[in-house]
Amino acid sequence: MSENVNVQYVGFESKALVREYNFLVRQASSGTREFALTIVNEAFSSRRVRYQDGPDICSLKLHRELATYANQPPQTHYRISEVDLDEYRDSHASKAANGFRPRKAAKDL
Repeated sequence: MSENVNVQYVGFESKALVREYNFLVRQASSGTREFALTIVNEAFSSRRVRYQDGPDICSLKLHRELATYANQPPQTHYRISEVDLDEYRDSHASKAANGFRPRKAAKDL
């Protein structure tokens, strides 16, 4: 049985070329580990990704790495790839489109 982990987003830092998102992963058997995930600034400035989606994109990537490596990923720094951004956008585009419902016209009284 795998041990539960607690993943906590602790903030970001804007750097010259990337935005770095920082997380703490707590696990009873191995203590606390720090992880940093980066997204290139160009992805934001070209509007391929929204600033408010950055933490979610990074959190999903970190959770995938934790699941792949039984909560012990070999790295503590990850770069979000174009593939990661495309997958996130594709998986969230259909939800946004399905949530839109045009207003019904008011009936004449």
